[in-house]
Amino acid sequence: MNLDCPKCAAPLVTMVRYDTEIEYCPGCRGVWLDRGELEKLMTREPVWRPDDDEDRRPPQARKKDGFLRRLFDFD
Repeated sequence: MNLDCPKCAAPLVTMVRYDTEIEYCPGCRGVWLDRGELEKLMTREPVWRPDDDEDRRPPQARKKDGFLRRLFDFD
């Protein structure tokens, strides 16, 4: 079934994220979820931990904890 974006009327693209089909609008970049899909995605999304790989950290954390900060961290 082809759906159009309720915001900009562009055709929605179906994509799979964590075994859940979601609709994405390439026109306005909106994401459209069916009932229960947000909860399903939230339970499957990995949680960031401080000991995880540095590249997976949020950009704000990477800026605050960059090379120089690690170099001069004496705590």
